[in-house]
Amino acid sequence: MRPLLSLPVRLLLATTILAGCQTTGAPPVSATTTSGTAKASAAAPASVAPVQPAVSFADWLKSLRAEALGQGIRAQTFDRAFANVKLSDRVVELDSSQPEFNRQPWQYLDSAVNDRRVQAGRQRIQDNGTLLRRVSQRSGVPAEILVAFWGVETDFGNFTGGFSVVDALTTLAYEGRRASYFRTELLAALRILDSGDIPPERMSGSWAGAMGQTQFMPTIFLKHATDEDGDGRRDIWGSLPDVFASTAKFVQANGWRAGERWGEEVTLPAGFPYEQAEYNIAKPVSEWRRLGVRPVGGGELSGGEEERAAVLMLAGAQGPAFLARENFRAIMKYNPSTSYALAVALLSDRLAGRSGVQGSWPRHEPALSRDERIELQERLASLGMEPGTADGIVGANTRNAVRRFQQSIGAVPDGFATKTLLERLRQSAAPVPAAG
Repeated sequence: MRPLLSLPVRLLLATTILAGCQTTGAPPVSATTTSGTAKASAAAPASVAPVQPAVSFADWLKSLRAEALGQGIRAQTFDRAFANVKLSDRVVELDSSQPEFNRQPWQYLDSAVNDRRVQAGRQRIQDNGTLLRRVSQRSGVPAEILVAFWGVETDFGNFTGGFSVVDALTTLAYEGRRASYFRTELLAALRILDSGDIPPERMSGSWAGAMGQTQFMPTIFLKHATDEDGDGRRDIWGSLPDVFASTAKFVQANGWRAGERWGEEVTLPAGFPYEQAEYNIAKPVSEWRRLGVRPVGGGELSGGEEERAAVLMLAGAQGPAFLARENFRAIMKYNPSTSYALAVALLSDRLAGRSGVQGSWPRHEPALSRDERIELQERLASLGMEPGTADGIVGANTRNAVRRFQQSIGAVPDGFATKTLLERLRQSAAPVPAAG
């Protein structure tokens, strides 16, 4: 943390406070979060130079105060929130660097959906049964889904983030890469403080401002947070009734369909068209039946003929396959990561007493580093396979390019990028263009 504001800045803030003490009320906004949630997507290059603000912090703060008061936030709310504000070097560091994602999907799932968490989650469901039943019956979102979000987001409230939300959002709004986005979130946080839901001292969260036991960004809070316990405050930090009701309202708003499951694990037939196994390719369940997709336990796929679903494969033909239905999409709107959404889905199944994943993961396959993923993309491009930008992110374009290369060498075209595949590319005739 940096030290408290310098004396000149504090004096300037004091004169600003004295100059504008008369104003009134104001409304909300909306957005997303930082592992995705209700969290701000942290998609950035591996290392980004911190933004150099064009104005001094004192002038910026004066402008922010004028905007906040113009939106109806009370002067005393602003002044209390910023009385001891700190700019955080740690927040700038986290915002400026993208961590290497060198874990395979099964490694993430092993940590998110383990026996300890399953047992702890079942105990939470038992301990809060009456409350969860009430919220679930009203919203249509099952108790096990709500508790799965709670478990994956903060390990049932054990790790909610130790940053001051005002400090973090101020830092990001002043000198972050997405200053406009975080200024909106900061103003939303001030509205929350102005409403009396939480004092500034208790408004803690992640480095990017995601708050409470299920990690809402301030704009999400304003739109979906609920005072379930009737104490006049929407407290997603300390009130489980408010946590569950707020989470249910958000998930319901994201399109959750009451009485339906998120999907299921499936088996694929020999000769399955793997190019169809993409999250953005949704087909009627009847079409997947026709292609030979079956539940992993046998029998026929359930659901209406026109119900749409997508086949999801996180480890190619070597790993398990899942049929992701509409409720999986509702989970994805909470956090747009397939591994995250699958973790919530699988944890909810385990909490409800269903089996875990039946198929086996290719645990012998190490993850590609970011440099290796870029190299893979460059080599695919040099062969005319059209993987898109060489950015180290293995998305649909890269997977399709991998499939084209796999077909060219007679391998199963499942789009799974591995070190073995990279070695085959290195043995190919086309050289990679020199950098620069």
